[in-house]
Amino acid sequence: MALKTHPFDAAEYLEDDEAIAEYLEEAMKVAMEDSDPSFLAVALGTVARARGMSQIAKDAGLSRESLYKALGADGNPEFGTVLKVLQALGLKLSIKSQGTAA
Repeated sequence: MALKTHPFDAAEYLEDDEAIAEYLEEAMKVAMEDSDPSFLAVALGTVARARGMSQIAKDAGLSRESLYKALGADGNPEFGTVLKVLQALGLKLSIKSQGTAA
């Protein structure tokens, strides 16, 4: 008998604010360590899908299609778009020192 598998979708597990915050904090760490901002953009897209892409797009003042495009694997959202999505998700961006001087 063949083993049946299903694609993993992190959005299915982002059920509360704490899980979402932890998910995005880890995504930010990976994006910073790898110098890969698209990693964070895709993570934001995952959170938006978990919360309801249509509602997040509406709250951010964007079309659903443009939001999918911006936060997809090939997307490259403007910083303003990222801020609008964060606000629509009820999140805020904060900056912390890494503890090292340049």
